[in-house]
Amino acid sequence: MTDFAEDLAAERRAAARLLLAEPLVTAGTHPDEFPLVRRHAGELARQFSQLLGYRLTIESGFARLHKAGLGRDSGRRLERGSGAPFTPRTYAYLALTLAVLVTAPEQLLLSEVVSRTRAAAAEAGIDLAEPNRAIERRAMVAALKQLMAWQVLAEDEGSVDSYAGDDEADALLTIDREIARHMVSGPVGRAATPAELIDAAAGSDDTGPRHYVRRRLVETPVVYLDDLTEEQRDWLRRNQRREQRTLGDFLGLDAEIRAEGVALIDPQRELSDIDFPGTGTISWAALLLVAQLVARLAPDGAATRVPIPDGLVDQLLGELIDEHRSAWAQQFTSAPAVLRDEVLDLLAQLRLITRASAPGSDWMLTAAAARYAPEVTR
Repeated sequence: MTDFAEDLAAERRAAARLLLAEPLVTAGTHPDEFPLVRRHAGELARQFSQLLGYRLTIESGFARLHKAGLGRDSGRRLERGSGAPFTPRTYAYLALTLAVLVTAPEQLLLSEVVSRTRAAAAEAGIDLAEPNRAIERRAMVAALKQLMAWQVLAEDEGSVDSYAGDDEADALLTIDREIARHMVSGPVGRAATPAELIDAAAGSDDTGPRHYVRRRLVETPVVYLDDLTEEQRDWLRRNQRREQRTLGDFLGLDAEIRAEGVALIDPQRELSDIDFPGTGTISWAALLLVAQLVARLAPDGAATRVPIPDGLVDQLLGELIDEHRSAWAQQFTSAPAVLRDEVLDLLAQLRLITRASAPGSDWMLTAAAARYAPEVTR
């Protein structure tokens, strides 16, 4: 391969990695990278469609990668700036406001956005509480700030934040209707009820084992053979070496192939939205907990699934709190149940533990947890 061809391949790989990590790329948020995406628009659209079954839309000011679902409980929750997860009410405000903005004028006062959103709720049969309640205003502000992060909204005058504490506060907002129209990837037109829309959005759109397995490989920390259907397992076993090369060329990922499954490793540590081991009480507690679980339950390397006895997590976390109380956040050391739930949620997202299907245990330790086994020095 000539130097020119190698440079082109490297550019396409960088653009593909960016879109995979951030499915909405705008000229404003990525002024240096967006021209790269536009330059390779045709080839990127072809590769995403062929390899993953994803649709790529590229307009003059933004690029939107439309991904498909991986099944229920496989998505990531939205969070406020504080880290608190969106509540169902906040999601309702987000969906209603986005629906309003699709046909809104280019500029609109915040008070008018609120009014139109509440009118849309009434039309949809959604009962919202009085708008002057603080909890309603905070939910609305969280939804608006998420839309601002997606570049659907921008503040021209005033501040959206001020509405959270004052129902008379106003702001002039600029709306990008084109981005708003491309935010929803789910098949809205084919769903007759909210439940049908959620099922359709979570589903893998029945593209067969090739696209489904590839999507799981690039979108999740590890793919266990036990979690795949027989058809999907057969496809992965037959093609895993070829896929290792294909996805390596496309995204610059290395494949770690084991008897239990396959994990794609990013040498640059850019594509994961979870930095682990990371900083903070939750991350450190999760790292220390999983190391102790491996040492106790699978000292010779975790098997595909190892049951975690009921009560063991609480016991180990209690010991860790006693040991690290002075270094960990008081909000967690004083509330062990909250710490436990946050730690288990993180480890489950990383696929280091999984829900148990048999009685007698709530959780199972998975094979990838062995990577965090404590080192023993003699």
